[in-house]
Amino acid sequence: MKVAVLDFGKTNSKLFVFGQDGRIIDERRTQPKWMRQGGFSVLDEAALHHWALSAVADAVDGHGMEGVMVSGHGCTFALVDEAALTHPILDYEQEPPAEIAARIDRRIPDFSETFSPRLPLGFNYGRHMLWLQEVDPDAFATSKSILGYPQYWSWRLGGRAVSEVSYLGCHSHLWAPRSQDFSSLVNAQGWRDRMPGFERAGTVIGEHRLDAAARPIAIHNGVHDSNAALYAYRRQELGPVTVVSTGTWVVVLNPDCPLDTLDRDRDMLVNVDVDGGPVPTIRFMGGREFATISGGWQGEIAGPVVQRVIDAGIMALPSFAPGGPMPSQSGRLVGRTPDAEERAAAALLYVALMVDLSLDLIHSNNTVIVDGGLNTGGVLAGLLAQLRPGQAFLQGATLEGSATGAAALAFESVGREFAAEVPEPVHASRFTGLAGYRSNWRDATMDRSVAGAAVGGAR
Repeated sequence: MKVAVLDFGKTNSKLFVFGQDGRIIDERRTQPKWMRQGGFSVLDEAALHHWALSAVADAVDGHGMEGVMVSGHGCTFALVDEAALTHPILDYEQEPPAEIAARIDRRIPDFSETFSPRLPLGFNYGRHMLWLQEVDPDAFATSKSILGYPQYWSWRLGGRAVSEVSYLGCHSHLWAPRSQDFSSLVNAQGWRDRMPGFERAGTVIGEHRLDAAARPIAIHNGVHDSNAALYAYRRQELGPVTVVSTGTWVVVLNPDCPLDTLDRDRDMLVNVDVDGGPVPTIRFMGGREFATISGGWQGEIAGPVVQRVIDAGIMALPSFAPGGPMPSQSGRLVGRTPDAEERAAAALLYVALMVDLSLDLIHSNNTVIVDGGLNTGGVLAGLLAQLRPGQAFLQGATLEGSATGAAALAFESVGREFAAEVPEPVHASRFTGLAGYRSNWRDATMDRSVAGAAVGGAR
């Protein structure tokens, strides 16, 4: 059996074909397009749908693929009737007008109920739902279902309209983790009857035929991408773990962190795993920040260049994107003017130091698994292992932990084994002066009480 995973990211969307041995047999990639329409930035859904169908057809022709699973980025919803969207899908990176924000933000439930901090833009997609309801009430009046982003694509490809808990529980303002039910906002706005019944991520919810003569392809209920990465490792029974899932967002998930220690002002929140359990989380837009700091660097970053940046004291100070643990600060580079590769090295060190800080804030003292595209070549994981010698570090055998977890859910839902590769031990890097570099970075970015909160201690 083979399954295709459509991994819809904010910056890149991908299709991976998985075999039961956990290997990625083939892949396709594209970039979603966002456009202006009706006063909003919205997804070019038709173009992405065309690409997805073409990629699925190629997977069937080339590999005999039998099922399609979806993994999707957070912060995004879709309104649909029986057959189509009732409004284009909103880009979460846009802020409601101030006069509308002042009204809708009064309706948002308290952090103690939803464990969703009040974030800017559409980082809580319940906020964007309130905005759209204000300016286009007909879109809600004519809709039959409110779907999370992965559930939209599962439905669009031939599945039923369903809900899924890991996506609804992802800092949406729509879910109350302690009661494991919809939040008071859903009830107050009359949205509960638009929320379809729940199915577990991976469950077969329909089928798709490429043409009348073709055999049907199973359509599996989608999943939130970072929670899929968490599932990929928890299913391997590695003991207590913190997962650092990297992409456009760096999402740090530590199920062992006490809920009452979460700080709403530092982009700390509760995600919900695929079985409804609370997962304390901290995050920042690390992939976006890396691209901004580095000027879009795409190549490898040589170790001697990293050492040169440390020696010169060139550093990036937060923040270069909205949200994150230091949202009130404006990002800047300090030190001498770097060349292009030095900028990239400073950007990677920035991501490592932000993850290090996030691990402290999320009370991580268990094994840390570093996953995703920012760990290309293992440099990020090596830096973290050097910064935190008191913790064990592992890295995924593939960079695609989210897609691997999604594939596992799909295979398991139909009773098939899925043998993903076990993550590999990380060897700490050996840069000189890294401890002092971290100390100077923390002194420059935060108050002394947080600067002294390190769990580890760099060599």
